[in-house]
Amino acid sequence: MTGSIRNLVASLLTILLMAGCADMSGLSSTSAQGDANALTSTRSLAGTTLSPAAWPTSDWWTAFHDTQLDALMQEALTGSPTLKVAEARARKALAFADSAKAALYPQIDANLAITEQRFPEHGLYPPPFAGTWNTFNVLQANLNWEIDFWGKNRSAYESALDLARVAEIDAYAARLALSVNIAQTYVQLQRAYLLLDVAQLTLKEREDTYALTRDRTVAGLDSRLELKQAETAIPATKELITRLEETIAINRNALAALLGQGPDRGLAITRPAAEAMRSLAMPSNVPAELIGRRPDLVAQRWRIESSQQNIANAKAQFYPNINLAAFIGLQSLGSAGFLSTASRTMGIGPAITLPIFEGGRLRANLAETHADYDAAVEQYNQAMADALKDVVDQLTSWRSVEQQLVQQQAALDSAQEAYNLALMRYREGIGNYLQVLSVEAPLLDQQSLAAELRARQLDISVNLVRALGGGFDASSMPLASANPAAH
Repeated sequence: MTGSIRNLVASLLTILLMAGCADMSGLSSTSAQGDANALTSTRSLAGTTLSPAAWPTSDWWTAFHDTQLDALMQEALTGSPTLKVAEARARKALAFADSAKAALYPQIDANLAITEQRFPEHGLYPPPFAGTWNTFNVLQANLNWEIDFWGKNRSAYESALDLARVAEIDAYAARLALSVNIAQTYVQLQRAYLLLDVAQLTLKEREDTYALTRDRTVAGLDSRLELKQAETAIPATKELITRLEETIAINRNALAALLGQGPDRGLAITRPAAEAMRSLAMPSNVPAELIGRRPDLVAQRWRIESSQQNIANAKAQFYPNINLAAFIGLQSLGSAGFLSTASRTMGIGPAITLPIFEGGRLRANLAETHADYDAAVEQYNQAMADALKDVVDQLTSWRSVEQQLVQQQAALDSAQEAYNLALMRYREGIGNYLQVLSVEAPLLDQQSLAAELRARQLDISVNLVRALGGGFDASSMPLASANPAAH
């Protein structure tokens, strides 16, 4: 036995020396993760109130003070088929990681075989078995253990676990995407109602103007031309109302689909009453903290970690693969004495394989994993820049809309005053219908613009929440709560 062990050790040393000849030279990664603080944004964020409490919460939509929106979100997040698909993918990724983990442990199985067989006269078995039927019985337990000296199986498991973390975060990202889609569709529904208010008010004013023009025509103060002009404006307004009612119905149907329900569910959705944020506060230290607040950035960092583990796995394949195999059981030719100690069989021994010539496959595989890592890093770097741009874009749009609202209100007041004056002069017989028409168009434009700006302010509020991560908190996630930087 001592000699056998000595021979085994000598063989292992020989193989290890051969393994040292495996050539991995010239293969390495070239990319490095960027520093968020290097993405300067101080001037872009200047003039905005900064507060750590400005990060959105997971139920961010409650800030719009619309109980119907709150109920729709709750319904969608508990019963949406889209979210259930994302959750199923996360479970599948975790199951795959658990499957990879199994390779770290010894595998034991047992088998029982009873074979009725005729042995040929000129076969391997001599008389008295030759030319007869007999039974070959086997009852055996087998052990097989790939000893992970170089960490190949460990790195494969860690890579799969990292991808399970990505799937877990993607499930949250699906939740965020769904809630944002609902909010944006809800805002479009509210926009349609605001424009409908303008159209209905316009219809009433035009009907009143038509009635006045008709009276003036009867009195000989206006011609039939003015009467036809006033009459033509009414069907055009009714057509606009019909289009807006169509938009309302379509947005209701869209909301019902986002809830995973049929169109009839949309019929129960009433007029939205969402309120835009009165003032805007930005989170402090946005660049540095954004990488932990946006699910897409956190997921990409775990993809980088997975790629690192794949590199370790590819390197380990250059080294010997050592398996320990053992078996114990019973074997007998014929049923007599099958369960006796004389039928015992057992064995144990290592199996060592070493890639010597594989046509460059291992180098190509390692080069591929390095390339995947570089791609993952650069995708992260670009995603980080895009995320910060996204935040600043929403902030820029918010500031612009705030200024537009001030200017638009002044323009609306002026247009309303001009219209009231022209209509008063027309009623008193001082002005003419052409003057009314000339001031009506700017008033309608400003009324519509007011509705559009209110809806856009709501939409920017939703997009800002999305850009800031929608209340994502990795610490609440069983897998993703680990720190990828320290992994």
